[in-house]
Amino acid sequence: MKPGHWSGFFVCGLFTLAASGCGDAPANAASSAGRPVQRIDAGRLENKDIDEASGLAWSARQDDLLWTHNDSGDKARLYALGMHGEARGRIKLKNADNRDWEDMASFTLDGEPYLLVADIGDNESKREYLTLYVIAEPDLSRDSKVSLEPAWRINFSYPEGPRDAEAVAVDTERRRVLIISKRDLPARLYEVPLQPLSDDIVLAERGPDLRTLPPPRRNDVATAPMSKDWHWQPTAMDIAHDGETLIVMTYSAIYYFPRADSPDWSHALQRPPLALKLHKLPNAEAAALSPNGQSIVVTVEKKHAPLLRIDFKDRP
Repeated sequence: MKPGHWSGFFVCGLFTLAASGCGDAPANAASSAGRPVQRIDAGRLENKDIDEASGLAWSARQDDLLWTHNDSGDKARLYALGMHGEARGRIKLKNADNRDWEDMASFTLDGEPYLLVADIGDNESKREYLTLYVIAEPDLSRDSKVSLEPAWRINFSYPEGPRDAEAVAVDTERRRVLIISKRDLPARLYEVPLQPLSDDIVLAERGPDLRTLPPPRRNDVATAPMSKDWHWQPTAMDIAHDGETLIVMTYSAIYYFPRADSPDWSHALQRPPLALKLHKLPNAEAAALSPNGQSIVVTVEKKHAPLLRIDFKDRP
């Protein structure tokens, strides 16, 4: 797909989407929700070592920096990106394995910026436990290529047994890590403590089913193994640094959840979000929210992948 030829985006409330389909709107047009968005082809990922970007995070240290990583099979490395996809540095993570890294997050805790990498992929649902690595985000102005030990790691398992997941976010207010399962219908929300009291394997707490994410039709499920179209499955999640917005991305759309007056995210996720439909954007598995929740960046799993930015004119 050539730069400048992305298909359009539109924004609508999920209930309106279900009722009328919210017919496609031009890329920069407002939807029935009255919230205009602007789509910007920001650039491409220059670093040739990034060939399967599976997670994306907006730096908690500087606003013009992104972080990403490859899917399974790569070394334990994180890559820094400029806002147009230019290579800005990398972290080699010591004493860590990239068994199946599927998402990442950035956050500030007690005044210090951190990155979290989620080794939570489990396509065959066989893993006894999963691992979250927390890394102190380095200052790349001092050294753009660093090797670091994780600040700490979180090993956890699910109460119902192994399952696959690709979406993670950090709720710093409650000091919890949120995880959304990928293959359950409906998808399930889980939580683990951000700072466990011991190194023992933590049992994740199951939250509510996410019935606000549109379910597939029966025929979609039946034909997916042949068509390879799993459009309803969550592949990314993020919470803005100000704690007011959360997004969930599936293979076909981004769902934007304001916190509003909800007591926590498990409640906020039960309210109908805004839906930004992705058209002809294959293998979109990485998305991140800007610190103020007014922009979203997205990339896909391929070498020199395009970097897309979506800006809200007014915060939803």
